[in-house]
Parts: sequence; structure tokens; C-alpha cells
Amino acid sequence: MIRIKSFVCNPYQENTYVLYDDTGAAAIVDPGMYGPQEEKAFVDFIHAEGLAPTLLLNTHCHIDHVLGNRYVYDTYGLLPQFHAGELPLLVEVQNYAPQMGIRYDVSPIAETFLPATGSVTFGKQELTLIFAPGHSPAHLCFYSKAEGFLIGGDVLFRNSIGRTDLPGGNHQQLLDSIAQQLYVLPEDTVVYPGHGPETTIGHEKKTNPFIRG
Repeated sequence: MIRIKSFVCNPYQENTYVLYDDTGAAAIVDPGMYGPQEEKAFVDFIHAEGLAPTLLLNTHCHIDHVLGNRYVYDTYGLLPQFHAGELPLLVEVQNYAPQMGIRYDVSPIAETFLPATGSVTFGKQELTLIFAPGHSPAHLCFYSKAEGFLIGGDVLFRNSIGRTDLPGGNHQQLLDSIAQQLYVLPEDTVVYPGHGPETTIGHEKKTNPFIRG
């Protein structure tokens, strides 16, 4: 069984996730820790639970989702895994962060990237990759069919959707991604988004004002 711990981080109130199971293996998704207090809360939890992080994932590479990449690398030696189409966004963060008054420790970059389809593993657990661009050029979601949940990044929120007015955003592409990639999942699939509370596919199909199933 996969357990999920979330941390609300940085000025953007971004959701950072730690996925782990009884073996202690853990995956870190979208580390947004900003400053010593958020970093301490994060690492204290991992230490208290006796976890061994083995995988670092970014759904996409906007600033609020990568602020903790360097800290995770320095602490656990993990390089971030994301789709190659997000690399220009990651590189650009170091240019605009100072303009926004945000301290940014530059993220390391792995030599390999995640594909649009396939899976990743940590411990004995497997997450399926779902390619869902629109909020960003090459956004990935991470789906556990066995556990019935989706780490959705900034694609689908409770009664909302990701913004598309940032560089690389495309509104129609985002709607298509939701309809064709997310709304085909079982309705009881729990969605853990990049911001705000969790939701389900079924709830959004019935009530989301931007796109209904």
C-alpha cells in the first residue's frame, strides 16, 4: 500500500508529495520547499518515518514545483526526473526567480528524461506516466492503478483547471489532456493536485465548471 504525505510549500502554496510504503522506499514529487523551516519539516518527516527516498519526480518545471530540487539532491543524491520538453522551463527559472524576489538554488539536471508513456518505480511500487500538456509543454501525471490515485500536478484541480497564460501554456491542449487522459480514468480515482485539496475524477466530471465529462 502506498501512503501519501503532502506539504504545502512556498509563497505559491504548492503541494509537495512524499509517496512511501511499508518497505520504507519513497518517491518525492514536486519538491517546493522554500527556506529552512519548510526544508526541516520535510526532512524531519522522512527521518521520523524511517524512509529511504529513491526517486525524485517533477510533474513539470514551473518555479513553485522545483524550488526544492537542489535540497533533495544535496540531501539524498537524487536527480529530478521529468519530460525533456520541460527542460527550457527549468533553465528559465534561474533567470526570472531574482526578478520575483525569490531565492532559487539552481536545480541539477539528469542526463536522462522521462518518456511520454511508460512507468517509474520506487521500491516495489509502480506509477504509470500520463502525458498531459497544456498547463506546460510536457506535463506528466503519475497514476497508480492499483491504489486508485493520480498525482496530477497543475492539470486538474478541485472545481478548477491549471492556468494556461504562462509561457508554453495552451488552453485547448489542456482541455484535451483532461478529457482524453484524465477523464478516462475510473471515477473513484483520487486526484492529488499541485495546489489545493484533493478531488476525484468523478467529482470533476460532474461539477467542474471548465470541463465536464
